[in-house]
Amino acid sequence: MLFFYLISLPLTLGMVLVTLRYFAGPDVPRYVLYTVGYTWFCSLSIIILVPADIWTTIIGRYDGGIAFFWSWSYWGTFILTWAVVPLIQGYEDAGDFTMKERLKTSLRANLVFYLSVGAIGLFGLILLIIMHKNWGGGIMGLLMACSNTFGLVTGAFLLGFGLSEIPKSIWRNADWDHRQKVLSHRVAKMAVSLDNAHQEFSNTIVVAQATSNQMSKRDPLRPCMDVIDKMVQQMLCEDTSFKPSGGGLGENDMDYDTDEQSMATLRRQLRIAREEYYRYKSVYMTYIIEALELEDTIKNYGRRETTGWKYISSFRPSRAGVVGGLIDTIVLLWRCILRKQLEKMLSVILAIISAAILLAEATLLPSGLDLSLFSILIKAVGNQEILVQIAAFIPLMYMCICTYYSLFKIGMLMFYSFTPRQTSSVSLLMICSMVARYAPPISYNFLNFIRLDGNTKTIFEKRMGNIDEAVPFFGQKFNKIYPLIMVVYTLLVASNFFVRIFSFLGSWKRFRLQKEEDDTDGFDSAGIVILQKERSYLEQGRNIGEQVIPLARNFNNANADIETGNNFLDKAVETVPKNYSSSLESKEQGVSSASVSLLDPIEARSQSSDVVVSASSGISSTWTSMKTSFKTFKANLEAKKILVQEPKIPLTHASSSESLDEIFHKLKNRPTNQNF
Repeated sequence: MLFFYLISLPLTLGMVLVTLRYFAGPDVPRYVLYTVGYTWFCSLSIIILVPADIWTTIIGRYDGGIAFFWSWSYWGTFILTWAVVPLIQGYEDAGDFTMKERLKTSLRANLVFYLSVGAIGLFGLILLIIMHKNWGGGIMGLLMACSNTFGLVTGAFLLGFGLSEIPKSIWRNADWDHRQKVLSHRVAKMAVSLDNAHQEFSNTIVVAQATSNQMSKRDPLRPCMDVIDKMVQQMLCEDTSFKPSGGGLGENDMDYDTDEQSMATLRRQLRIAREEYYRYKSVYMTYIIEALELEDTIKNYGRRETTGWKYISSFRPSRAGVVGGLIDTIVLLWRCILRKQLEKMLSVILAIISAAILLAEATLLPSGLDLSLFSILIKAVGNQEILVQIAAFIPLMYMCICTYYSLFKIGMLMFYSFTPRQTSSVSLLMICSMVARYAPPISYNFLNFIRLDGNTKTIFEKRMGNIDEAVPFFGQKFNKIYPLIMVVYTLLVASNFFVRIFSFLGSWKRFRLQKEEDDTDGFDSAGIVILQKERSYLEQGRNIGEQVIPLARNFNNANADIETGNNFLDKAVETVPKNYSSSLESKEQGVSSASVSLLDPIEARSQSSDVVVSASSGISSTWTSMKTSFKTFKANLEAKKILVQEPKIPLTHASSSESLDEIFHKLKNRPTNQNF
């Protein structure tokens, strides 16, 4: 047990601290960090307890320490994920001005959740009394069984998606040409999303300032407004690069002057808009840096002979001296040769592990047949403690990664985001709740296909409630039948069955998980131009992302020019289209805005300042006239109903050795009468 107590637990604690520090945003309170860190540690403790539990069961020795740690970890995560974390999450999401009011808002928001859980628990209790007279597991056992079964059923589909997609995505990303196409699409999409987030953040600031200007000093809500004013001032002082600009405001955007609840809503909206803006900016910067580094890698691979096998980066000057030259050579070998091959090798290894997991799940039902590779491997090294725990830990951790990968995919579409150094308190709490909720079921599922000799059960299995024994309604072999459903689902995902179904249904595409092959139908023209301009800014000594808003605004829904047959790239480089999109028309009608040129970022910055001045002058008007003008503006927008799409340019003949400049010139020199 030395391996567990001296290595596993400290390693888990260190991993939690590093992960939390890497993803947590700068404004996350300490008590949220402690809650999330403790929940993650309890959840991962369950995962590392399973290999130790398997070892003690094999040698036939009961370990009181394992039993204590298991009870502490399981019930700690159970209470946190179903009670404590939702309450803190609602408290952090509330915009009220006092602790008491924020707690009330959190309780009201969680009331439906608690009532739903209570109704399910009451139904299970009635079902237990009616259908199982002699069962002696107790109420706590029933709660464990129901929680376990919920995680098993829903986690099966999450696990199945991850088992298929993780090896496939790693293999595809090893192809430079494929990755360049994906990044060109993602840069374009993220630039547009960032521009929208910038407009939303600016609009919220404009609304807050307008509300403050029209509110007298003797107003009962003035103390609340002073808190919001202080928030706005602090936000603008923290990031001097952020330049607010006017945008399209609606009638309801200005309704924040009625009561304290409206002030709380404004404060919450201001915080959410800020978090969303910096989240999109972080993701945009990540994609830009990855794309430019990939271009450096492709260029260095093509000219490795002429540079003497030294890596030349556009992000830093060359290293001097013999040691510096040796480091540059090692970097070139890693980025241009070894990394690509190791990624493909890792993809193959993970695909084999996925296939072994599916085989083990598919053969759970036959009692006399053991085709689980992990079960055979553990029995083969049964006399070696460290080998047993490693053989159990690696596949179990991979199953957790696959499940959490799917959870994060779903979260980015609906509820939360996991962004380096920009993850908000609400997102962190939601993620830690999901991680805690699925750790025990994943471990229990893994123990199902680790068939130990005879009817031997681990401490984990003895204490985990079994739904077969709790409520016979689910059948006597429920825990062995549901994995077959997961196997079938995984095979359907791997064969792109659901992609074809959603594509056939058309409007249902929004409900499917975004996959990388969705962004591989050629290079995105807007993304290529944005990358080229970011490269030129970098060569001029500017920071990456410094001119992202002017860049994004030129390509935000620029489909109107594509449809008229104009050459998109020529207009993007030589001049700015006069008719950008419905969003820019909104700005021109609501708060006057000027066109921004790609070729003159300094002019773009001055024009952005003019927008701020124009917005401020509009705010100084009376409250009644503002609401009237916004109502008219909203009616005009609804009458127009302009719908546009992002342009996509297929270039299937581009090779992985081409740089962004070469791709750009190919795009630019296409016939002007060709519709993209």
